Amino acid sequence: MTESNRVEYKRELTDSLEREAVAFLNYRDGGVIYIGINDDGTAAGVANSDMVQLAIKDRLKNNILPSCMGLFDVIHETRDGKGIIKIILAGGSEKPYYLKKFGMSEKGCFIRVGSASEPMPVRMIEDLFARRIRNSIGNMRSPRKDLTFEQLKIYYQEAGLALNDHFLPSLELLTPDGSLNYAAYLLADENGNSIKVAKYSGTDRVELTENSEYGYCSLVKAVSRVLEKMDVENRTYTKITPRKRLQREMIDPKALREAVINAVIHNDYSNGAVPKFEFFDDRLEITSMGGLPFGVSKEDFFSGLSVPRNKELMRVFRDLELVEQLGSGIPRILKKYDRKVFELSENYLRVTFHYQQPFEGAEPEKKMSEGGSMGGSIGGSMGGSIDLTERQQEVLSIIRSNNKISYRDIAQKLAINESAVKKHLDHLKEKGVLTRVGGTRGRWEIVGEDTP
Repeated sequence: MTESNRVEYKRELTDSLEREAVAFLNYRDGGVIYIGINDDGTAAGVANSDMVQLAIKDRLKNNILPSCMGLFDVIHETRDGKGIIKIILAGGSEKPYYLKKFGMSEKGCFIRVGSASEPMPVRMIEDLFARRIRNSIGNMRSPRKDLTFEQLKIYYQEAGLALNDHFLPSLELLTPDGSLNYAAYLLADENGNSIKVAKYSGTDRVELTENSEYGYCSLVKAVSRVLEKMDVENRTYTKITPRKRLQREMIDPKALREAVINAVIHNDYSNGAVPKFEFFDDRLEITSMGGLPFGVSKEDFFSGLSVPRNKELMRVFRDLELVEQLGSGIPRILKKYDRKVFELSENYLRVTFHYQQPFEGAEPEKKMSEGGSMGGSIGGSMGGSIDLTERQQEVLSIIRSNNKISYRDIAQKLAINESAVKKHLDHLKEKGVLTRVGGTRGRWEIVGEDTP
């Protein structure tokens, strides 16, 4: 791969990082900056990658305006046996972005032209500023001032993170004039929003058999409960044959999870609408309001182009690892389903999953009832059961297949930072599920299991 309008190579971290980042933020398609790659595309490698990643995040956070938090990912990868850093930047919705030091001027604003980042003409700066989205949930005031955030703090704590006394501005939950914004309202312990999950008998909306509401609480909690509901409703059919055990879900679970999260994060909350989930006898329909973001075509959408409508929510959901890499959601769904599952309208976006037919003679597996642990439990020789998050279950699954795997390789498989992997492993060790034998050159052992 060579440098292009969406790809920039840097042998090492330089003073021009913010300039290149601003150019990609102002570019419709965003882009990717690689650190540790020579101009010819060969790997040079990066020393002290953890320190470099932290420095990148700090510089992008503090040196660019409007805030680009929630619009970038910093990921460690391996190429030709050498560690490199990949920075994914989405095209922002609050253009023009600019260097804080130089302000909204030709010295501060840049745009991608071919494989170069060029100063933005004054006319373009003025046009973009005139079109800037002003009804974003970050700029809308919360309808209530008496908001509390205990639920959000708990979710951060469970993710191995902590919210200090200054979390409101750091998570961009304040308007420019310092008032609580609508993003804060959605994430607060109490609010007036509720996500609906409906079930109908038949294939139309005539006979409603169940109408559940998940809300009036932090959006993170509401989404967690909706995901639990989806898991309960998404039956798994199993058939034991002489040769192997056959298993098939009604809906691919990874695609379903991505569709749920996408519907919540990219929903247009500015008019009070919320996503809705509707089960029929033959399908599930997931509808989010607002259609495609301004300037995004259907081809852009299907290619995975990421233009987050609600970057404040994106930031929080990524902190809590409910979202992985920017732009990864739609491609994950398209790995399992055709484009036809998507209905793109000017006012809404709908995903329709038609149920897969079970094997002949297959029986549905019993699942944990709604309200139980989303990640399941491990019992057996440890006595009782231990609730684990979905991400912790994924970590254990990877270790089962390779008990000598490194932090870095686990992070690469899950597309998350090594520091996040370490926190999950620490939690598993604290819960008595996982032990380490033999230090850095040793292996992992899952308590009560014979790990290969």
